[in-house]
Amino acid sequence: MPLPYHQRTHTCGELRAHHAGQEVILAGWVAHHRDHKGMVFVDLRDRYGMTQLRFGDETPRPVLEEARRLRSEWCICIRGVVAHRGEGNVSPRFYTGELPTGEIEVVVQELEVLSESPPPPFEISDYTSANEEIRLEHRYLDLRRPSLQRNFLIRHRVAKTLRDYFDAHGFVELETPFLTKSTPEGARDFLVPSRLHPGKFFALPQSPQLFKQLFMVAGFDRYVQIVRCFRDEDLRADRQPEFTQLDLEMSFVQTDDVIRMAEGAIAAVFAQVLGYDIPRPVPRLSYQEAMDRFGIDRPDTRFGLELQNVSDLAAQTEFAPFRQAVESGGVVKCIVSSDPGGKVLTRKTIDTLAEELRGIGAGGLPYAKVAADDQGAPKLETGIAKHLAPIAADLLHRVGAKPGDVLWFMPGNYTAVSKYLAYLRLRLGQLLNLMPAQQWNFLWVVDFPLLEWDEEEKRWVSVHHPFTSPQDEDLPLLFSDNSQHWGRIRSKAYDLVLNGVELGGGSIRIHRADVQRRVFQLLGIGEEEAQQKFGFLLQALRYGPPPHGGLAFGLDRIVMMLTGASSLRDVIAFPKTQRGTCPLTGAPSTVAEKQLAELFLRTITPGK
Repeated sequence: MPLPYHQRTHTCGELRAHHAGQEVILAGWVAHHRDHKGMVFVDLRDRYGMTQLRFGDETPRPVLEEARRLRSEWCICIRGVVAHRGEGNVSPRFYTGELPTGEIEVVVQELEVLSESPPPPFEISDYTSANEEIRLEHRYLDLRRPSLQRNFLIRHRVAKTLRDYFDAHGFVELETPFLTKSTPEGARDFLVPSRLHPGKFFALPQSPQLFKQLFMVAGFDRYVQIVRCFRDEDLRADRQPEFTQLDLEMSFVQTDDVIRMAEGAIAAVFAQVLGYDIPRPVPRLSYQEAMDRFGIDRPDTRFGLELQNVSDLAAQTEFAPFRQAVESGGVVKCIVSSDPGGKVLTRKTIDTLAEELRGIGAGGLPYAKVAADDQGAPKLETGIAKHLAPIAADLLHRVGAKPGDVLWFMPGNYTAVSKYLAYLRLRLGQLLNLMPAQQWNFLWVVDFPLLEWDEEEKRWVSVHHPFTSPQDEDLPLLFSDNSQHWGRIRSKAYDLVLNGVELGGGSIRIHRADVQRRVFQLLGIGEEEAQQKFGFLLQALRYGPPPHGGLAFGLDRIVMMLTGASSLRDVIAFPKTQRGTCPLTGAPSTVAEKQLAELFLRTITPGK
């Protein structure tokens, strides 16, 4: 009779020494198969772990012969008796904690092959060397690997913890639509043609932003949702065209209220998954201070190497790049790194760093090394040391340099210098091993500018989004007719950063219709366009909207950080490649002419 696989008594990660002598039914996949000395050993795997099966003298001959046929990834069910392996045969991985079932094995009495498998295209192991394209093409096999299964079990735990936390704090989980209106004020929308309304399109939501604001107008007070979002933009390791975020909104709040609620949610997740207690309150840093000290609005604060402004000293040299930068209203900034003995920052490494910076637009990478003179005092040598002679003593004192240090300089306008030195700081942190893997440095970045000038488009754009509220004391600047004031308007926006990765962000929203219309004006959105794109929001703001604010966390990014994954693709079940394709299904693909005709569409093949 067939074995009752639906009545398995234990999982493959459950059995221990105290189960010895018990009859058990297990089901799973053959991970390894070894046939020697008249005996067959099989490692049976399911998502809970792995158990060794032994087919030997106690096994009926037909079952033993059937066991010899088994191959990797066959799905089987067995009935057998748990036995202790004996002191000399306990798996070494049991003592390291890698294989909790390593003390025992199951002596098999009955075997049923539930389904066979051809040799898989790659080893189903955390040590597989198969390239990502092959693994994504056979993602259902890739997902059998223990490390990926662990990632998705953690993802489940994160989502459940968040739902429990917000439920306990009075939030209501509400759904927002996937087919909505295109409002392209951020990334590019994914468009969906309407069959019933030829020539018109829905858009997949980049976020539920406007709908969650409408929930506040509706009086729901506290909204939360774990929601899928879509952005048609270029991909990278921490970006996918479809992603999941934890979205929340609250009424009658200011910045501190939202931040406290968000901190509690993240603390609950880290406590549940890692047993780590996040020190609270999480430190805060203004946007301007973050840019001044780190050159970026999401700094990794696990290490120093902070940017130092030496413009006043640089102006005293005859070094043309320095003088020209200062005279044109720019800055000269410096990073000091320590490399005693020069074992890491060799001339070859310095040349490589300079080439990398040129690759992102920098003109070069001026530097000087710090050595010791005859009395042991610091002095500059190599690089641009001779150009710094007039200011050497003051410079070394200002930046606190000592023998073995390297001084890295960048002249130019503030934005460019920040960009290049932020990149350099991160690379130095990697090269000098300054980033402890198990250290969690959380940071709120606050007081972002409301607007910034886009040189390419020659217009003001939102730093976050057009629905972010200005700070109360900056409202007079918002309504000023002097455009020079607009760049000084600060917003009620806040981002949570962990080890240099933005986990999420949010803001207090605009709840006054006059303020919202004014922001649209500064963004170059006229009254007619505002009505066309956001008329439903402006209409809702007429009907007693409460002050409200919220935040969204990237769920995929949180799981990526918790698991130590190097890419979002390792924490998304069926991700896209860096080219935005799905090797598993072959999407995107062409569709039949009949389908296009029903939508009143035709395609145009781009020329080569």
